[in-house]
Amino acid sequence: MCWMAETARQNNNFAKNCGMHLFYIPEATEGFTLLGKEESWHCTRVLRLEQGDAICLTDGKGNLFDCTIQVPDPKKCIVKVTGTRREYEKRSNFLHIAIAPTKSADRFEWFLEKATEIGIDEITPLLTAHSERKSAKTERLQKVMIAAMKQSLKAYLPEIHEVVPIKKFVETPFEGQKFIAWCDKEKTVELKEAYKPGNRALVLIGPEGDFSPEEVEMAKKNGFIPVGLGTSRLRTETAGIVACHSINFLNQ
Repeated sequence: MCWMAETARQNNNFAKNCGMHLFYIPEATEGFTLLGKEESWHCTRVLRLEQGDAICLTDGKGNLFDCTIQVPDPKKCIVKVTGTRREYEKRSNFLHIAIAPTKSADRFEWFLEKATEIGIDEITPLLTAHSERKSAKTERLQKVMIAAMKQSLKAYLPEIHEVVPIKKFVETPFEGQKFIAWCDKEKTVELKEAYKPGNRALVLIGPEGDFSPEEVEMAKKNGFIPVGLGTSRLRTETAGIVACHSINFLNQ
């Protein structure tokens, strides 16, 4: 069965068992579980779910819990776990993208949302010489990814790191293939040609002004391969999505 057909089958089963309602509870366990205040309110007041209705929980670590509502309290909703699916839709590949935050916070949040929907494991905001934004509110960014995880019916929540200077980041050990997306077409190979499916991947995405030549050389000295992402000149957030989709597509 192909990957897309299998995913469609699992999502159909998800809809049947949970009514398309997924809630995020980091400490979810088997037995009886208490929803947090926000999730309780959303469940009982926004969705107007009642006792006996089916929902699903995820801990963001790959566990999907089939549940029924026991006490539909808007502040402390209690549910009973009736089944557990481990490593739900686990991807065969590992992907970490380190990317310079865009000047527009909305555009960076759009990248996080779509990357979460496609499939990614870790994201690191990168501070570079041409960075348009030098900080990132990781608490806010995690909320964006939680919403995207729930909307796309996934059981894995990507890890978002604090902003890291590029020099410190490229010197950090990584077991897998390492790439730096660069606009110089004459000195790069395409990511789809350089990446070998099945390998762990780390991709650096620069700001609108691209990486400086010094940053590219520094990355190359630390084992990063300069790569291109196609013939078009892409915005930072678009380049991040292209890299994310390419790695996932090559692993199908």
